[in-house]
Amino acid sequence: MSGYPTILQPVLDTEDVRGLAEFYRRLFGLHYRPGDDVGDDRRWLVLLRPDGSRALAFQRVGSLPAATWPDGPVPQQMHLDTVVPSVAELDAQHERALALGAQLLHDRSDDPDEPLRVYADPAGHPFCIFVA
Repeated sequence: MSGYPTILQPVLDTEDVRGLAEFYRRLFGLHYRPGDDVGDDRRWLVLLRPDGSRALAFQRVGSLPAATWPDGPVPQQMHLDTVVPSVAELDAQHERALALGAQLLHDRSDDPDEPLRVYADPAGHPFCIFVA
């Protein structure tokens, strides 16, 4: 046997599969895998990139305590790093993320070396948007 496994997609646990999928669909301009775009009582959904490759999946769990990053008893366990090409785009995406329901957790947008902001999605998962 040779080679390595290939990462297919990150999977985010959530109590509200459709709600969290919609947040990321709108934030990243993704679309549903055929068949996943109907029905609200779903246990699993997959979002695809414009080229049809998998981007993110969502799995229903009975309960999920929101991460309390950077302080508190519930660690983030995993987060998504995303990039934009400029500080102006960082600011534009900041407004979009908040309008879609993200919560700002940390703001380093004035850092001259690596401007970034950290958010929590509606289920409490942290994600970063930074300039690269």
